[in-house]
Amino acid sequence: MATTARGTAIGQAEEHDEVTLFVARRVEPGYEETFEVWAKNILAAASAHDGNLGTGLLRPAGPDEPWHLLLHFRDAAAFRSWQSSPARAACFEKADGHHHEVHRHEILGMEGWFATTPGAAQRRPPVRWRMAVASTVAIAPLTVASAVWLGPHLAALPVAVRPLVTAPLISGLMTYAALPLVTRLLRRWLFPQGDGR
Repeated sequence: MATTARGTAIGQAEEHDEVTLFVARRVEPGYEETFEVWAKNILAAASAHDGNLGTGLLRPAGPDEPWHLLLHFRDAAAFRSWQSSPARAACFEKADGHHHEVHRHEILGMEGWFATTPGAAQRRPPVRWRMAVASTVAIAPLTVASAVWLGPHLAALPVAVRPLVTAPLISGLMTYAALPLVTRLLRRWLFPQGDGR
């Protein structure tokens, strides 16, 4: 059974929570390009896996820093399925031995949305009311913009169909643009020093 960085197993009560896997891998000097090809291949394989909600690759912040891979799954079952999948195993069979894992962090639920940087992934997650506020700050402009710019173009569609057009667009912008930006802008408030929860 997988263990989260919070020290609890992904158990029965958390089966339906989204799972975000944040992995740091250190690459030997001179093998960065080879590693980047390998990383993009394994992330492409993960993206094609049933239940994957997105992936990301973060380059090192400095010369001695590791690379970070981000994989987001619908629930614990999808995460475990990927971990034991032939596609993942095949990617590791092709690894050249010039990079190795130095840190692994598994985050459950909405907390994974805020793990868009190595620093955020390694901190304690924000308290839930702060996550709700930050999410509202991120999604409100997208919702208003969607109503103003897309609303007139979608007026001919049935009311029940309009959200099927706008929801994927808002969700994508929220995940890959708005929330990472808001998290950076509010990072000191979201991750206060000495948060004693």
